[in-house]
Amino acid sequence: MRYEKGHKEQTRQKIVEAASERFRADGIDAVGVVSLMNDVGLTQGGFYNHFGSKEDLVRESVANGATSAAERMAARIAASRGEGYRTLVNGYLSAEHRDHPETGCVAAALSAEMGRRPVETRAAFTEGFGEMVEVIAGTLPDAVRGKRRRTLSMAVFASMVGSLSLSRAVAEPALSDEILALGRQSALELIEAG
Repeated sequence: MRYEKGHKEQTRQKIVEAASERFRADGIDAVGVVSLMNDVGLTQGGFYNHFGSKEDLVRESVANGATSAAERMAARIAASRGEGYRTLVNGYLSAEHRDHPETGCVAAALSAEMGRRPVETRAAFTEGFGEMVEVIAGTLPDAVRGKRRRTLSMAVFASMVGSLSLSRAVAEPALSDEILALGRQSALELIEAG
């Protein structure tokens, strides 16, 4: 059977996107190749036409998910009409983001697992981290300059990832909401203190 030009690349991208969502929702080790390939309507054998190993897929999925999340956040900020950092913080630390890890930030969903992955996979995660730090830096007040801009962006991102992760981990909905609210307050205060 002959396929149209670009079919293999489209199929690969479909697998990467499905894996990216499943990894963020369920965790990397909880997602098997067989169930993932069933999700996209392909066989396990077809997996190896696209990837040498599951870890190759993990690496590409982490990079894809991080880039997609940073692009979505940048678009939301661009539409915010001058309220960039507030839009970023409020959107990141929202109930919607908390409740939908499959489409959210790779760092909040997978950072605990990344420490146990091979260095090549951690390098892909690191690139995604850098992309989000740049998005945050682009929202900071003009008074924040030079190296301080980068360090403040990293601190804000770390604060938001921690708040979002904790809000997902606790069993009490009211406590989860409180963690998000305090996280928003803390991130905004950090930015405004410059």
